[in-house]
Amino acid sequence: MPNTILFESETHKNVLLEDFNSASIAVQANQHVIVDNKEAMILDPGGHKIYNQVFSETMSLLNGGRLRHLFLSHQDPDIVAAANGWLMTTDAEAWCSALWTRFVPHFGLDHLVADRLHPVPDEGMYLPLGGCELALLPAHFLHSCGNIQVYDPIAKILYTGDLGASIGNDDIYVDDFDAHVQYMDGFHRRYMASKRVLQTWAAMARQLDIEIIAPQHGGLFKGKAMVERFVEWVSELECGIDLMTRFELPSRKSPAA
Repeated sequence: MPNTILFESETHKNVLLEDFNSASIAVQANQHVIVDNKEAMILDPGGHKIYNQVFSETMSLLNGGRLRHLFLSHQDPDIVAAANGWLMTTDAEAWCSALWTRFVPHFGLDHLVADRLHPVPDEGMYLPLGGCELALLPAHFLHSCGNIQVYDPIAKILYTGDLGASIGNDDIYVDDFDAHVQYMDGFHRRYMASKRVLQTWAAMARQLDIEIIAPQHGGLFKGKAMVERFVEWVSELECGIDLMTRFELPSRKSPAA
């Protein structure tokens, strides 16, 4: 499928890259690029298998511009595994939660580029891109204990990483929220930490002017009504430790053949 333009003005563009994982057993993942005045950020660029394709597509989008930032929402391999390639082939600066700056190098970060991996403090921060300023927002325990999201105030897009992720559907945008819940429910109940932290996130999200919620996996939520449906859904979801009652010893069954 072709790249999808989520927002475009004379100086600003938000692009959803096509699914480069479609022929792989790896989980489907969205790669996003934000461009402002010839400067770009790529969000959660993925692993080694898709690196060459995503890199080539990103450079063609820049059309002579500069990749200024590499954003890593958390530490999972589908997000950070190819970070060394991006840093070795560009002069971009990488950003991730301060909790993960000493763990990401285990993916093979070369010492020549290690000083370009920067910490985002727990409370978040603002990051300049071209002529605009992006908000890096705290979303800890959703699902990672060090988890950051990006809000673009020009496009009014909130990039939520694994929050809002759906597995098993191919639609770019969610058209029917109730029908879409089946693709999110199991993932969120297992991966998100608790209803309390989801409600904390929802209170923050409601302070933003959001036209699109863009997760790293699956369909995007477009339009204020659909955004509010999602925020309301997660704010009432019991998940994670809410569902844990006890651990039990495993039974002594024969291992599967």
